Amino acid sequence: MPHPQAALDARAYTAAAVRAADRVIDAYSTSFGSSTRLLGTPVRGRVRSVYALVRVADEIVDGAAEGCGLEPDAIAAALDDYETRTEQALASGFSSDLVVHAFARTARACGIGSELTRPFFASMRADLTVSEHDPSSFAQYVYGSAEVVGLMCLHVFTTDRSPVPVAPSSALLEGARRLGAAFQKVNFLRDLRADAVGRGRSYFPGVDPATLTDQQKDELLIDIQADLAAAREAIVLLPDSSRTAVRAVHDLFAALTDRLAATDAEELRTGRVRIPDAQKAAIIARAALQERGRGLRARRPDGRNR
Repeated sequence: MPHPQAALDARAYTAAAVRAADRVIDAYSTSFGSSTRLLGTPVRGRVRSVYALVRVADEIVDGAAEGCGLEPDAIAAALDDYETRTEQALASGFSSDLVVHAFARTARACGIGSELTRPFFASMRADLTVSEHDPSSFAQYVYGSAEVVGLMCLHVFTTDRSPVPVAPSSALLEGARRLGAAFQKVNFLRDLRADAVGRGRSYFPGVDPATLTDQQKDELLIDIQADLAAAREAIVLLPDSSRTAVRAVHDLFAALTDRLAATDAEELRTGRVRIPDAQKAAIIARAALQERGRGLRARRPDGRNR
């Protein structure tokens, strides 16, 4: 048993780690940060800790490390080191890296293991060496870079306030994977030019970013819309503490998908589609109201749940 003071020190250190993860998220994603405010506790802090680890890994691969002067071999070594520290923290429950520590505490509490972190880091590593994908490598990349992140968050959602990890149902697992896949494909489509010109990458198999046609765009969107529709069916199965936030993020990406559908392929080849901040706020507010109305309808006149 640790000394009582050591236990207090550990709680203070973990609290500092969670705050560090919060700062990472707030610095990089206003939309995601706003959506997570709809999550209950302790789900909110845990989800932000998951995304902070993902964000740092993404920055190692996608520019920050290079911008600081690292050569390709050094960037690959930095990513390997980050994965090693993550796995060590998963095993021990401690890391001197605050973001890794926050993630590991969440992972151990919610049943997230290396079966999810390893595919994630494999996809990050692919970005260092793979510039074009075939159908097989694309599916593998999307699984590791996005679907497993959805699965990590799902473990947080289903565990909720339980003192032990709660395994998700098969329906929720499928919904989380489809939602993560939709998010990633939407990002690939709207960042088509930035990925091709800035990073020399082409993700969609058989699609040349420089010659994307409207027919190709429409086919990609049909696939994305199918993912979003399947994911939406699973949202109602989530606990109250996470359902509103997940619906809000789903609806944000559905709105972005609609904008992509209304944008000519030529524009996608030269620019980046986004949702205005006012519309984002309205979508998040609408999701909150919808879930509040759903909750009220699920109660009896005497105030008890049905």
